Amino acid sequence: MNDPTHTEAAMDVFLETERLVLRRFTADDVDNLVELDGDPDVMRYLNGGKPTPREEIEQETLPWFMGYYTRSEGYGFWVAIEKDTGAFLGWFHFRPYDGSPADEPELGYRLRKEAWGKGYATEGSRALVQKGFLELGVRRVVAFTYGENTASRRVMEKAGLTLVRTFRMTPQQLEEILGVTDPTIFPGDDVEYAVTKEEWERQQAACALPLQGRAPAE
Repeated sequence: MNDPTHTEAAMDVFLETERLVLRRFTADDVDNLVELDGDPDVMRYLNGGKPTPREEIEQETLPWFMGYYTRSEGYGFWVAIEKDTGAFLGWFHFRPYDGSPADEPELGYRLRKEAWGKGYATEGSRALVQKGFLELGVRRVVAFTYGENTASRRVMEKAGLTLVRTFRMTPQQLEEILGVTDPTIFPGDDVEYAVTKEEWERQQAACALPLQGRAPAE
């Protein structure tokens, strides 16, 4: 007999890797997000280390994350769970940013400090890039970060993306995108990384890398 609880849970899983499960957000993830965004080290390169208020997460952030599943097929924001422990590690996003083509999603992630340095960001990023090119009809994947965020830049490179440009966000962009009202918090440049499907396929052929992710069993 089929277990409806198990079936429902399986439907919420977007992707699995060797060590991670990426699933949909639910209303029960409020505390996870409050804790994640409450760590100044996690928020350092996002807004200078300022925690996100619980009310904002409850009323804006989480509804936006959950609503994305009805707005787009195959794109969205995904909770990252550690398979061995079931622990909340953070989240990944894979969706077109404002004004970009539908087949050119942005890759991003936000992980708890306890998950840093263990390869989770690279593992999840590689799996999303692979799924995008093999299953979602993606033409190009892009990613952005602050130029001094060397850890995220290394993840992008390990996921197969290469530096496209160095640029400077305007004070208006900083406020609209990151909520930063003091531009002196980020005096340096921002960077864009990207990889096309053709470039990614050449990488796979040259390195003969094993597939990093697999879709959940149906």
